[in-house]
Amino acid sequence: MKNQEKIEALGDNHIGTSIETPLRSDAFTKTDDEKIKAISFHYQKIMEELGLNLTDDSLSGTPYRVAKMYVKELFSGLDPKNKPKISVFDNKYEYNKMLIESDITFNSSCEHHFLPIVGKAHIGYISSGKVIGLSKMNRIVDYYGRRPQVQERMTLQIFNELKTALQTDDVIVVVEAEHLCVSTRGVNDKSSTTTTLEYGGQFCDTQTRNDFFKMI
Repeated sequence: MKNQEKIEALGDNHIGTSIETPLRSDAFTKTDDEKIKAISFHYQKIMEELGLNLTDDSLSGTPYRVAKMYVKELFSGLDPKNKPKISVFDNKYEYNKMLIESDITFNSSCEHHFLPIVGKAHIGYISSGKVIGLSKMNRIVDYYGRRPQVQERMTLQIFNELKTALQTDDVIVVVEAEHLCVSTRGVNDKSSTTTTLEYGGQFCDTQTRNDFFKMI
């Protein structure tokens, strides 16, 4: 009962813990198939507790479908084996101005209610001698989105991944998203969006940052 009271007291407040997604040490000892089997069993119990009749043809396969979706799709970014290979190349064009990829769509899930987060990311960097394939930026966003998330953490994870890959601090990341835990429950606000921002290096200069904002 005390734990339930604690949860109720916290409500919808965001609790910052770490830039790393909180995972148990044994998170990957089971195979994907073993996880799907276990989740399917437990999700069936949830549906039964809700009073649903799982002998109905429309519902009978739902526990398996949900389990497979969790492991193979929505939360596939939890498993390091699914991390995209990040190849960088020498900047042979010697292009030393800002490069921007905007409107990178992503789907994620709120770790507080497991409801969808739907949004776009905008990324900019200035090469210090290395460049990254454009599609790799999309893949980085997708990878960190496919896990239970907090938008602030996701923004920092993308930012740090790009800094490491490109070997530069001259990176900026903006994430804009709609949280269905806000729009479909609780306050039921259908129009609000959440924006997060992280930057470093040359983007600490106000003019450089403003140039980025104008271009996106």
